[in-house]
Amino acid sequence: MKGLPNMAGMMKQVQQMQEKMAQVQQELEHKIVTAETGGGMVKVTANGKQALVKIQIDKEVVNPDDVEMLEDLVMSACNKALEDASKMAQEEMSKVTSGMLPNIPGLNLPGM
Repeated sequence: MKGLPNMAGMMKQVQQMQEKMAQVQQELEHKIVTAETGGGMVKVTANGKQALVKIQIDKEVVNPDDVEMLEDLVMSACNKALEDASKMAQEEMSKVTSGMLPNIPGLNLPGM
């Protein structure tokens, strides 16, 4: 029975961490990153939940004779925005979990 108070304390910490993680996940929907390609001609904005929220394409880059270039610029900007959003989400979640979980390579937290 001696170990039960420690177990209760640990369970309380885990519950608090889960609550904080849920709060951070909600906040991530409102945090954004923007990536640019083509010297800023294509801009893609994503939120911390890795959802694209805006794509801006400068009229000058729209060329019906070179659709492939535009496709490449959009794809590149989307990939960069999603990569940046993922990094931002991981950083925000690590603020909640630092010191609480062991540093296990490849550990994916819920919602990540």
